[in-house]
Amino acid sequence: MATENFIPTVWAAKLLQALDTALVYANPGVINRDYEGDISAAGDTVRINMLGDVTISTYTKNVDINSPEALDDAQLVLKVDQQKYFNFQVDDIDKAQQKPKTMTEATRRAAYGLRKVIDGYIASLYTDISATNTIGSDASPITGTWLTAGTLAYDRLVDLGVLLDNADCPDDGRWVVVPPWFEAYLLKDQRFVGYGTPAQMALLMNGFQGEAITQPNDGGPPGNLPIGRAAGFDIYKSNQVPNTASIKYKVIAGHPTAWSFAQQMLDLQAYRPEKRFADALKGLAVYGAKVTRPNCLAVLTGNPT
Repeated sequence: MATENFIPTVWAAKLLQALDTALVYANPGVINRDYEGDISAAGDTVRINMLGDVTISTYTKNVDINSPEALDDAQLVLKVDQQKYFNFQVDDIDKAQQKPKTMTEATRRAAYGLRKVIDGYIASLYTDISATNTIGSDASPITGTWLTAGTLAYDRLVDLGVLLDNADCPDDGRWVVVPPWFEAYLLKDQRFVGYGTPAQMALLMNGFQGEAITQPNDGGPPGNLPIGRAAGFDIYKSNQVPNTASIKYKVIAGHPTAWSFAQQMLDLQAYRPEKRFADALKGLAVYGAKVTRPNCLAVLTGNPT
């Protein structure tokens, strides 16, 4: 049979692997997947219990301590309510000419398309960031002075770090996702490239730090590894940074504990369309994300020039 080479579980494993190696905002270094668990269907929810602070009191010798306090127990709900699918076919003539590359390549392109949708969805959650953790705004974006001595981009990373410091966000594991133009300004700053370490030399020579993972058959820029480190942040580059008509870019910084992501390739089926001489593949992915600690995210709104 024409479908005998289709093994759904194998195709599913390859598809998820391609997704995970290409994600930026959904990278485990950027967003945690602690509550992913077992997702059986779209519409599932993950309930996250959040405990409040414990009161610290002064002890006085020979004086009774206070009665035990009841802890506040707030509950957040991560809804797995995003549903996306693909459905494509490869004509038998094309398959005969390029077998087995055509189906493999089409599957990778489906994974790349899902990556862009998921990354964009997670990035859109910047709207949940507290107003106290913002630099610039849509009404007054940072603009016009990025080239001043080539230092403003780095300085703004420092400012984002201060916002996270003031919010008691953990130091270890902080990240920031920048658009390509922001990276270009960083590369002009000696504080980013000029320390002479092997990692910094790699930045000078290659434009990124360490070995990079390319997008699946995309020939594009480095994938889900940091392009460098500065001002206490692992720096990731993405073309999915939210923006409005190539202005008002939202440079999001934070810590993986700030938000959670859960996803599942729910169904994948190989089949023969009734009225075609072709092999087809369709898949359904479900996912959701939730900002759980808004104080551990910060955002800068800026224009490229």
